[in-house]
Amino acid sequence: MAKYITKRLIGMIPVLLIISVVIFLLVRIVPADAVGIYMAGHNIQATEENREIVARMLGLDKPLVVQYGLWLKSALQLDFGTSYSSREPVLNMIWSCFGNTIQLTLAALLWILILTPLFAILSVQKPEGFADNLTRVFTMLGVALPSFVLGYLFIRFFALKLKILPPSGKQGLKYFIMPSFVLACGYIASYSRMLRNSMLSAYSSDYVQYADLRGLRRLTITGKHVMRNALLPVVGSFGISFGNMIAGSVVVENIFAWPGLGRLITSSITARDYPVIQAYVVFMAVVFLLANLISDVICAILDPRIRLGASA
Repeated sequence: MAKYITKRLIGMIPVLLIISVVIFLLVRIVPADAVGIYMAGHNIQATEENREIVARMLGLDKPLVVQYGLWLKSALQLDFGTSYSSREPVLNMIWSCFGNTIQLTLAALLWILILTPLFAILSVQKPEGFADNLTRVFTMLGVALPSFVLGYLFIRFFALKLKILPPSGKQGLKYFIMPSFVLACGYIASYSRMLRNSMLSAYSSDYVQYADLRGLRRLTITGKHVMRNALLPVVGSFGISFGNMIAGSVVVENIFAWPGLGRLITSSITARDYPVIQAYVVFMAVVFLLANLISDVICAILDPRIRLGASA
């Protein structure tokens, strides 16, 4: 296991290098004046002499390969430069916003962990029954409704009409309820159906029928045998979904005025704050890769038949 994890961590290096090259080139070929944006953000007079000074200071007067090498060297030292807009270190901005985003994501994960098994277990008790059809309606709505539509509906109903939840901001536990559920809703819908289908498939397997013949209780069979194996495809796909939840929080954070990475990257793109954009993409790539690695390790823990070390 340790050998597999080490090998996967080493395998992340070329992936991150490729991503860094792509985002660096994309930022450089965007038809925008980085020097002019920097000068405007720092209230520097737009003269030709000042432009040359700023270009030298930012390293934009050097060849593209040299610019990338200097940027990569600084990035390896966790120095992503200074924001053009706020004049703060980029890493500090991302880290402070990431704390708020990860709190929102973990709250959404709590909804997923509670409601997904609940809906799946209710559905498999009597396939095509009332509970199964009810959860099917919920999953269809959860997948079909975009998060921005669901967010505005929640604000209008729970905040403006019933006035039981705050509409936006982050000042206490009540502020987590609506944005975290809106962020989790689509995943609950898809994962509950996926888990339901996996559980139905597991119930028809030989080992479950043998456990049933031995007289084991239905609840014991579900918890010890069925759920353990049915969770594998869900956990395997959740590695990508966890990164998607963090990246997909852009819409939810802007709707509920949540001070996280989503609002930071939106404002940075509007202001063309290139150091923040570059650092954000690299940071999100690391999050995606680590989330996939963690999901693979959890799958190995759930199913001892998976020999990660041998397969690696």
